[in-house]
Amino acid sequence: MFDISFGEILLIGIVALVVLGPERLPTVARTLGALVARAQRFVASVKADIHQQANLSGLGELRNDIQDAAHSFKSQMEAEVQGVREVIAEQSAQLQQLSNEVAVPLQEAAQTIHGGLDLQAQPSPASVVSTVVEEKTAADQPPRDENQLDLFDDHPPAATQPTSESRPHA
Repeated sequence: MFDISFGEILLIGIVALVVLGPERLPTVARTLGALVARAQRFVASVKADIHQQANLSGLGELRNDIQDAAHSFKSQMEAEVQGVREVIAEQSAQLQQLSNEVAVPLQEAAQTIHGGLDLQAQPSPASVVSTVVEEKTAADQPPRDENQLDLFDDHPPAATQPTSESRPHA
């Protein structure tokens, strides 16, 4: 630290022994050692504080950089969203305009094709689907033989009504 060689330290020790004497030299050496140790701890704490402050200033700059990047990303995303909203609004307006342009000829064509039928009175999609399902299930069932007894049939056999030919005339 001070660039003192071993010979210089030995010379200082001999002078101290002569000046202080053998009875006071150990207490002075202990005190001097404690002062040197305290100075070393002080220097170490100052170095740690300087290093910590340097790291904090670096972290502060890093935090500012991250915040700037986040703000720029946010503004960029907001600009993109606004652009998409504008495009959607333009497309919606164009579609509305096309819908309005096509509505009148479509109604005229419907009147011409249907001959003035009320298109609002069309059957609902649910009834159309149920009709199609009933037709399909009726087509899938095999023909029923009236003379055969079906134990698993859900519907009892229809009672046959006597026809006018089989009734006795009174």
